[in-house]
Amino acid sequence: MTEPSLKPQRRARKIAMSSDEVDAFLTEQRTCRAATNGTNGPHATPLWYLWDAGALWFSTLSKSQRWADLQADPRIALVVDAGHDYAELRGVEIRGRVEVVGEVPRTGEPNETLERVERLMGERYFDGSYGHDGRHAWMRVTPDKITSWDFRKIPQN
Repeated sequence: MTEPSLKPQRRARKIAMSSDEVDAFLTEQRTCRAATNGTNGPHATPLWYLWDAGALWFSTLSKSQRWADLQADPRIALVVDAGHDYAELRGVEIRGRVEVVGEVPRTGEPNETLERVERLMGERYFDGSYGHDGRHAWMRVTPDKITSWDFRKIPQN
């Protein structure tokens, strides 16, 4: 998961997740919140995603506000979190840039890179198969920085 250009987490290292914990957490959770830079300010929305081989993948409507924002400015921040009580809160923030993968919109043309991603997304969210509706496109986020926290690591008195 860690690449040479990945910036290290500087603060709250005592409650940071290890690389293996980040991978397990991002693989286990189902929804992220994506923040983009829009012409009218920040735009934050929930998304289903796939964490695979150190990258976060998502499919988005190619005529959405998120798409327009990311075409103008490919920087994105994503948060995946879990927990109910303070002492069990944990999460991961990913900052990076999006890269469009495949045709826009996606109609199902053969794409070696997307075969695995679509199979895994289909298994995870769609009872086994991922369909192409001609309205969505794929984006991959390779992290520039990952920040994590796991409040369960805070000693309880």
